[in-house]
Amino acid sequence: MVERSAAAAGTRALTGPAILQIRGLHVHYGRSHALQGVDLDLPRGVLGVVGRNGMGKTTLCKAIMGLVRPSAGSIRFEGTELVGRPPDEIARLGIGYVPQGRRLWRSLTVDEHLRLVAGSGRERGPWTVERIYATFPRLAERRSNGGAQLSGGEQQMLAIARALLRNPRLLVMDEPTEGLAPVVVEQVEQLLHRLGEEGEIAILVVEQNIAVATSAAERVAIVVNGRIFRVMESTRLAADRDLQQRLLGVGRHAHEDLESAGGEAPVRAEGGAAGARPAARGPRKVWISNPVPPTRWSQPVSLSRIETTARIVSAGETTLPAERAPAATVLRPLAAPGEGVVLVVGTLDTKGPELRFVRDRIREAGLPTRLVDLSTSGKPSSADVPAQQVALFHPQGPSAVFTGDRGRAVAAMAEAFRHWIRRQEGIAGIIAAGGSGGTALATPAMRELPLGVPKVMVSTMVAGDVRRFVEASDIVLVPAVTDVQGLNRVSREILANAAYALVGMVKHRLEARRTIAGGAGARPDLPAIGLTMFGVTTPAVQRIAKALEGEVDCLVFHATGIGGTAMEKLVEEGQLVGAIDLTTTEIADLLVGGVLACSEDRLGAFIRTRTPWIGSLGALDMVNFGPPETVPVAFQGRLFHRHNPQVTLMRTTAEECVRIGRWIAERVNRMDGPATLFVPEGGLSALDAPGQPFFDPQADRALFATLESLVRTTGSRRLVRLPHHINDPAFADAVVRAFRAQFAPLLRRRAAR
Repeated sequence: MVERSAAAAGTRALTGPAILQIRGLHVHYGRSHALQGVDLDLPRGVLGVVGRNGMGKTTLCKAIMGLVRPSAGSIRFEGTELVGRPPDEIARLGIGYVPQGRRLWRSLTVDEHLRLVAGSGRERGPWTVERIYATFPRLAERRSNGGAQLSGGEQQMLAIARALLRNPRLLVMDEPTEGLAPVVVEQVEQLLHRLGEEGEIAILVVEQNIAVATSAAERVAIVVNGRIFRVMESTRLAADRDLQQRLLGVGRHAHEDLESAGGEAPVRAEGGAAGARPAARGPRKVWISNPVPPTRWSQPVSLSRIETTARIVSAGETTLPAERAPAATVLRPLAAPGEGVVLVVGTLDTKGPELRFVRDRIREAGLPTRLVDLSTSGKPSSADVPAQQVALFHPQGPSAVFTGDRGRAVAAMAEAFRHWIRRQEGIAGIIAAGGSGGTALATPAMRELPLGVPKVMVSTMVAGDVRRFVEASDIVLVPAVTDVQGLNRVSREILANAAYALVGMVKHRLEARRTIAGGAGARPDLPAIGLTMFGVTTPAVQRIAKALEGEVDCLVFHATGIGGTAMEKLVEEGQLVGAIDLTTTEIADLLVGGVLACSEDRLGAFIRTRTPWIGSLGALDMVNFGPPETVPVAFQGRLFHRHNPQVTLMRTTAEECVRIGRWIAERVNRMDGPATLFVPEGGLSALDAPGQPFFDPQADRALFATLESLVRTTGSRRLVRLPHHINDPAFADAVVRAFRAQFAPLLRRRAAR
């Protein structure tokens, strides 16, 4: 899932006057009391609302939108009372609604949905149909498809897009990730982050997925039996597994949750019982709010049935074991403070002998290990960290992992392991072994670890496309050669080599850290920046790096589809203070269909973290393919250049350059940190110059004009057009001057240390 930086969180803090204020809100369905005196404030930013099924979360959304009529209480939006107003009037006031279940028109196409809303909405604002298509490229591809022809994820994107087109000041979202695939859940989560960071819209998001709620929102409101039990920092809820289990579990009484969580009870004083709640005397009555385990489709339980199923508990009687809260799992630290361990990871029910063989080799080399089981069979395990313990970290608990459906179970365990590894400290290295399932289980969590932490994956999948496993990380893939199934003369050799390779990496890293801690061999404390380069922009990048030598540590990334992503990962981790993103060619591959495409999140790290960005248009004159015979038939008749036997380049057209310009402008406009976009009017690459095969001034001018018209310049956001080729020394020198001016305060602070 998406991580929030401290800086980003600070900018999105819930401060200032409340845009939404709810006081004493009561809602009844017949005799069922759904909301029981709700008090809630949303100043700005993103507020999550979480709780078990049947607690009143959807009713709260419907009450805000006027879809159910409160029996008492007040709902004010920017000071205007909403109670008693019809839903259409509430929407016109500036509130957008993404309902549970999406509610699309099956017969209307995507484009007709959007045009209909855009033509009947509020006055024009920042959200237009064009911006929607730029934000949701998948909708642009499916614009002619009807609502019934869309996948669940595409329908949810359209439901969100429909609400955004109203240009609301408040967006109410009811279960936006319900029933979606993990990759789509992550896209929705990223969108929530983006909307919160832009600050144009306040968001109230009801979400059953606690991982999404705590990641996207600064604070979360916990709903218990129709009341707001507590509003707390999302980071606290994310770290409190016991409270999460109580919120998502069934079979417990609401008063037990309140008492055990300590919400409104006086805090126990240190060393004694002072301030504790006095024990109840005499018999007491216990009401069971859910006599049978509820589901999403359960109707509210009638008051008469709740009264009928209530029971009397005499003084001193304890609740039955089935009603007690499950004991919280106490996780032992992986290592003592200041020390590290090596994780050996895999499915012990099928790869037990192989994983223990790897563990024993690492132990023989003198490194402590922990065996982590990722089996999805649910069988008992002798691992240091059993599968059941890892599964607890899934946002929906172990029941989401041990389903009996192998595909779903593997995806769920991989997600649980990602969350588990984020909580751990003292990981000196990690090694895993497996086939397609084992690789899919281990590598997502490996990617969560910082760059430099040794990661080795022994896999049978190395011969294929491994990008989905490695992405922007430094995972070392070792071909298993034979299947990871039993120990034999080949598998022993391969597994031992992988184990000893990891041992060497870990020991070298530990020794290097000890050397630096002792004051010997430490490098100067230079701030690090990222630069992007392609072969056809090498002269410019080399000149810039040479000019900045001694001032900053220049990390050059090859723009081959993963280079930009790797750079932005370091930006997210705070390891780079800025970037000279000279070569953005991966965007051309993304939009046109080349093989070196970046992800849709390219430039997203600079938007989220406000890290200073200096960019240019390097190699946007080309799209990359493999050997000539692999070029798609759709591109027949285009202008190609054979870069080498394995790489075929295609010149971008004027129409494609316009699309590229729109895409870049949309993202640059969302950068609130210092941002400068340099436009090299003399050409974009070594091939885009007079006498070279890709020299096409008309196509370049289409790109330049699009950027000139769409980039909104401000005091911190600039567009600079220079009459130079990108590889001209004068162009590189101008970039260096801009960098020094933009980073001067940081460089002065570093020099003064």
